Amino acid sequence: MAIKHKTSSLLASLVAILLIAFCTGNIKNITAWTPPVEPAIILTPKPGPKPRINGTKIFGVRPGCPFLFKIPATGNKPMKYEVLNLPAGIKVDPATGVISGSIGQPGEFLTTFRVSNDLGTTERTFKIVCGNSLGLTPQMGWNSWYVWENHVTDKIMRAAADAMVTTGMIDHGYMYVNIDDCWSVKPGSKDPELNGQPRNSAGNININKRFPDMKAMTDYIHSKGLKAGTYTSPGPFTCAGHVSALGYEEQDVKQYVSWGFDFLKYDWCSYGQIAKDQSLAELQKPYILISSILRKQPRDIILNLCQYGMGKVWKWGKQVGGNSWRTAGDLGGSFEGIGTALFRDGFDVYSTDSLHLYGGPGGWNDPDYLLFGYLSNWQGQTVPTPLTPNEQYTQMSLWAIVAAPLIFSGDMTRLDEFTLNVLTNDEIIEIDQDPLGKPGYRVAKKGDLEVWKRELEDGSLAVGLFNRGEEPALVTASWSDLGLSGKLRVRDLWRQKDLGKYTIQYTEHVGRHGVVMVKISK
Repeated sequence: MAIKHKTSSLLASLVAILLIAFCTGNIKNITAWTPPVEPAIILTPKPGPKPRINGTKIFGVRPGCPFLFKIPATGNKPMKYEVLNLPAGIKVDPATGVISGSIGQPGEFLTTFRVSNDLGTTERTFKIVCGNSLGLTPQMGWNSWYVWENHVTDKIMRAAADAMVTTGMIDHGYMYVNIDDCWSVKPGSKDPELNGQPRNSAGNININKRFPDMKAMTDYIHSKGLKAGTYTSPGPFTCAGHVSALGYEEQDVKQYVSWGFDFLKYDWCSYGQIAKDQSLAELQKPYILISSILRKQPRDIILNLCQYGMGKVWKWGKQVGGNSWRTAGDLGGSFEGIGTALFRDGFDVYSTDSLHLYGGPGGWNDPDYLLFGYLSNWQGQTVPTPLTPNEQYTQMSLWAIVAAPLIFSGDMTRLDEFTLNVLTNDEIIEIDQDPLGKPGYRVAKKGDLEVWKRELEDGSLAVGLFNRGEEPALVTASWSDLGLSGKLRVRDLWRQKDLGKYTIQYTEHVGRHGVVMVKISK
């Protein structure tokens, strides 16, 4: 009895110590493994001085619409740009690489880009498809929302366009500079910059005082060889309470065309008050209307359906005219929850509903923006992303494998070397922009360890070895899971180096919430 009593006393004392530790915050060293602080290790070598052509290899345009495309190429400047076999109606500026003009007749035109500098010349084929299909590869660019939200201005948009050029992002294929919510008047606002009459006497939507001249702003963006995007809602107001399109859809689209916009994000927002119910017909109705109006315009405008995956939009988004469609909620709806949303809305939504069956040329699954660099913390400040370096590599890799739009939404004017390196790895971007347009999918899952693959135009596979767990682990991509056999070459895409030839499988050490991205070929 004495021994039992002593043991009970010791247990009681231990419990008391643990309770005290828990209450004082000292329990962490006893009960939980704390992940180490990850250094922001740059994996990708900087582009070399010789010319290299990057980005998409195929581009869609409609007959008679303005053509604007900047040849993305890295290497020492100045460069000379040439295009062989350009169709009639368009030309290239040999000093800037900007192709402009208009193609009068439909058809497919196989051209050759040629870029030269003092160290050499390189060439790459490029297909122009003049017809009814836009968005033949996922869109690449920048959006203002997650860093500037309701503080966006004309000056901010111009600065973003400048930064896309000066940082070299334009030379890796990024082309859209998109304004999000908060450019129109906000009825009832106490801020004199935002309030005012919603529309003028002709019924045209009014911009707020933060945007003195929308046409001048888009002209400025175009002068850089970039495209401009805008935003509205099919309801009476945007998500932030600004005037939107209900009842003026055709008039507003004509206004966007006259201003020179090339991209439209159409956000469900207040239309939830208009829709009769959540039936498929009601979910589709505003998007069928807006796409039918866009098709009649003398300007190509990419249409992004932003309605957060309702009604399994991936099954009908392209059918109603979308070039991309949001598949879930906002990744950055809560600053602290970005990492959780990345794994939930990126990995799980995509796998559970087999989204790879629905995306492809002309219409892409959109799991939201790339949330790197400096973002809004929704408290009036811009602060570094909560995503760890590993999580940033993971997001970029997964987006490339599933063929998602690569739209960055951090501060373009504060791109540190690590963030820029993650955004501009050309071998990762080439996976995203692969002309076959076949999204990838998960082929193996063991606990927190997952293997994803994407079939590429050249017959090879892009393979992601992901570790969603809290500790480093070995992840194996087996040939049987990938549908492969024989001795195959493996290349590390982030480090841009060949790893050798392997048979049966490839195994790699992957960090917490990290990825190893490889290309496997014969």
